[in-house]
Amino acid sequence: MSSNPGVFFLTGMIQAAAPAVETGASGWVTWWMVGALVVSAIALLISIRNLSRFRRAPVVNDSDDEGWSVTVCIPARNEAVNLEACVQSALESADADPASSTTVMVYDDGSDDATPTILARLMESDPRVIRAEVNPLPTGWNGKQHACDRMGRQGQTDWLLFTDADVRFAADCLRRTRAAVRAQRTANGDIALFSAFPHERTGTVGETLVVPLIHFILMSYLPIGRMRSSLDPAASAACGQFILARRDAWLQVGGHAVIRNSMHDGVRLPRLFRRAGHATDIFDGTDIVECRMYHGFAETWRGFAKNAYEGLGNIFLLVLLTVLHLGGHVAPWIILGVVAVSSSLGAEFSGVSMAAAGFASAAIIVQLTLRVLLAARFQQAWSGVLLHPVALTVFTLLQWWSLVLHVTGRRSWRGRLG
Repeated sequence: MSSNPGVFFLTGMIQAAAPAVETGASGWVTWWMVGALVVSAIALLISIRNLSRFRRAPVVNDSDDEGWSVTVCIPARNEAVNLEACVQSALESADADPASSTTVMVYDDGSDDATPTILARLMESDPRVIRAEVNPLPTGWNGKQHACDRMGRQGQTDWLLFTDADVRFAADCLRRTRAAVRAQRTANGDIALFSAFPHERTGTVGETLVVPLIHFILMSYLPIGRMRSSLDPAASAACGQFILARRDAWLQVGGHAVIRNSMHDGVRLPRLFRRAGHATDIFDGTDIVECRMYHGFAETWRGFAKNAYEGLGNIFLLVLLTVLHLGGHVAPWIILGVVAVSSSLGAEFSGVSMAAAGFASAAIIVQLTLRVLLAARFQQAWSGVLLHPVALTVFTLLQWWSLVLHVTGRRSWRGRLG
């Protein structure tokens, strides 16, 4: 038997609650909480398994590593606040990898702030920084996908690294990314698309509610084992902040032009590669790349709403996740809250039995265990752990709002949707 005190405590709560299962109104609440415990436990078990597979980039490169040629592609529209720091971090990472040939290409997508001036200064100070040739945004294109497609076709290197202006590279980022590519050969052959999930920095409670759910969703639902053993498009993922693609494979699949109207290259691009027979994979970039996606709740809401529904792809998955998240993760907190309020008022709430309260408590302990593991691994704000039920409630509302925007055609990338 396990010597883990948490396991003893959880087992004891379930054993104590089990004999008290009732019928009628309180009975169905009890069984509901049993289901919530199962949902929470499955998410924890899948996440533990995925965390062991979601490896960081090797620190030491192979002895026969001779470097590579790579173009860091940065779409920029009104990125005066971010552009210089992003480009400089990419150049510093290139400096730490002298065996390689690195180009930093920026696509200035009609900026009306200081972005063009900053780009001109960066180009003057370092010849590795180049301005992509800019074309008018065609009808039916999302601005980011058009920028990435133009840069990919103008690049002359073996690899393309699509990133965002709010991303910052560690000095050893490019070198270790290459080491990860060389180390990660799947059952389907060499990697053609490799994506890192960065350290997602947050600065406000509003950001902390939503942004850490990227890793929660990824670890709880992505079948990483199947991703590496098959070319199933559904068993794939990527993060649009850091997508590395072999240029010949990228050209073969049609580049970003195939997903020209998409708001979610992190979902669409790896599926495109897999349908063409190319292996894709992901790795943990927490220690080599970081990003602060948004500032404040309003910006976070708008940013996620543009593609939260597209990331799912259909209404069935949206309904399923709504049931799992609200019914499996949020409901136990509500049940326990009802019991706590009733007890404080000295009243008995007949709709919630002791068994239901016990199973709800067990589900909450499992959820908190998962969020603690994720917060520790991915350097997330600890306040987000206790905000788990609020976060999933907000995220569910956000996903449904994203569906409204999707249906009504009101999504855009920085106002760039032709």
